[in-house]
Amino acid sequence: MIVEKEVWGNIPLLHIHNDDMNEETPVVIFLHGFMSAKEHNLHYAYQLVEKGVRVLLPDAKFHGERSEGLSEMQMNIHFWDIVLNSIHEIEQLYNGLKNKHLLVHDKIGIAGTSMGGIITSGCLKRYEWIQTAAVCMGAPGFVKLGEYQLQQFAKNGVQWPMSEEEIQQANELLATYDITLTPEKFARRPVLFWHGEKDKTVPFKETYDFYLTLCKYYETSPEDLKFIADKKAGHAVSREGMLAATEWLAQHLA
Repeated sequence: MIVEKEVWGNIPLLHIHNDDMNEETPVVIFLHGFMSAKEHNLHYAYQLVEKGVRVLLPDAKFHGERSEGLSEMQMNIHFWDIVLNSIHEIEQLYNGLKNKHLLVHDKIGIAGTSMGGIITSGCLKRYEWIQTAAVCMGAPGFVKLGEYQLQQFAKNGVQWPMSEEEIQQANELLATYDITLTPEKFARRPVLFWHGEKDKTVPFKETYDFYLTLCKYYETSPEDLKFIADKKAGHAVSREGMLAATEWLAQHLA
């Protein structure tokens, strides 16, 4: 197994593969969580490469090698900027795969944990070329998650530095990336959701309720939509969840 540190355009990433792989090999772009970094998901990459999948692990804006030393509060303020920026950078990585002759077809999946799962949901709305996805602890509903985050900050006595008008403008922007408003964009692509029922950071109920809504779009192929609810888990993916996500991606890219 080969782990290469590369920079594609302005995006530092780890490119994980082996000597048997070529341009026909399927690819997964796996996205890390908030306040994390690319190397923290090497265990996902290991499982995927073992299953014959090439993996890219990019650093999101202000994370990992792209850190600018911001405080956690400053990072919170930039949260949605980071998410939307990453959604656009996925297209840059996709074009990079094509230009480097590492992908001659569209056997490509997107996945991530927490913020990475949120980004994955936005990518499903934007990019038809995604073949499969795994959303671990991610919220497909951007507008509802934004409202929940503001409620949590208020509950904790944090003064949010935005006016009501600015929040309204932000919600209008988030709505354009919010796939819960256009569930038909899933287009019956194979998607796995994993979520801990005790998650306080990204609420379980909103994601599960959306999954129930989504089921009617998969009536002709119910096996292509799966939700794994972990009754004991909070905001951390279990080993079983990690194995299920990587197995799902490899299976649907084979």
